[in-house]
Amino acid sequence: RRAGPPAAPSPLAAKRPQPMPPGAPQPPPPAAAAAEEEDMMDEDVFLDETILAEDEAALLLLDRDEALASRLSRWKRPALPADLVSGCSRSVAFQQLDIDYVIGESHKEFLPNSSGPAAIIRIFGVTREGHSVCCQVHGFEPYFYISCPPGMSPDDISGFKQTLEARMKESNRNSSVQRFVKSVELLQKQTIMHYQPNKSQSFLKIVVALPTMVASCRGILERGITIGSLGSKSFLTYESNILFALRFMIDCNIVGGNWIELPAGKYRKATRVMSYCQLELDCLYSDLVSHAPEGEYSKMAPFRILSFDIECAGRKGHFPEPTHDPVIQIANLLTLQGEAQPFVRNVMTLKSCSPIVGVDVMSFDTERDILLAWRDLIREADPDIIIGYNICKFDLPYLIEVHKLL
Repeated sequence: RRAGPPAAPSPLAAKRPQPMPPGAPQPPPPAAAAAEEEDMMDEDVFLDETILAEDEAALLLLDRDEALASRLSRWKRPALPADLVSGCSRSVAFQQLDIDYVIGESHKEFLPNSSGPAAIIRIFGVTREGHSVCCQVHGFEPYFYISCPPGMSPDDISGFKQTLEARMKESNRNSSVQRFVKSVELLQKQTIMHYQPNKSQSFLKIVVALPTMVASCRGILERGITIGSLGSKSFLTYESNILFALRFMIDCNIVGGNWIELPAGKYRKATRVMSYCQLELDCLYSDLVSHAPEGEYSKMAPFRILSFDIECAGRKGHFPEPTHDPVIQIANLLTLQGEAQPFVRNVMTLKSCSPIVGVDVMSFDTERDILLAWRDLIREADPDIIIGYNICKFDLPYLIEVHKLL
């Protein structure tokens, strides 16, 4: 017999709950299911809000970095011309602003017969076009004079030099210098001490390897040194207390703030970069041309002058200390020499700050961010002169100490 369709359940059977298959998970009660659905909805909303907040923060940070980069690009010096970037075919003239020296290796091209550590003069300045220059000058050596003792002949000079070299090695045992006394030369000079008749007398010009060795060599000579048949002699030294950079300026006829010229072909691109200047050049001191401040060379280069001031979150009754009081503001004015108005007028603040008329307000989340932004300003804007009220006794030392702590 053919089976017919299944009978429809009775109304009572339809309302009765059907049994679950063995092992199937039991559905949650209606109240629990509603609570679970609400929790899932809240979690989704929370995740969406978190992702949105993180995206906004990242976007805000990106916008801030782009804004800072945009500012820095506007504050840069003018770009170097192609002939200065690629070669040394034109002369370079710049107004020098600062001169110091460092100890480095002898320049192999300019000084092929020298080796070991040597004093390198650094001259910093700016060209007429506003390009910053660091000129590394080679070949200038420290020296001083002593009076030549009576009876000392040119034949005694060689023995004197050897004796002095041995004494210098003994006094500078930890030095890596191979030759302390570079040369001893007999010259005719005239002293300005006391009254002297108009006649010259014999002096010895002693050239040493490094500026710091002038003092030790002077001490040896003043205490006395044995010179062959002449016996032990002590010497009066001349010009042994002149600062090395000042000696260089005197001998090269350089005065403060005058113009220096490097003739075409007499300089090279620096083999050792020492600064953030646009042009770093090597040359021999004998190739420098020092111009007297007259006529065209009496004009001023477009120096960049930065005036800045910091503010700290001081504690009541306490003078600010880098270990406790953060830097909350750095205000900056950057002006070109000869211009009436600054081309940078900004303030870097910790957290938010109310708008200031005519001032570019830059807000940062942390003290570290402020200091990094100020560092970037110094590097990119490349100021030649930094001024401010009491900055040498407070602002700059404070920033240096905070930098060490961070």
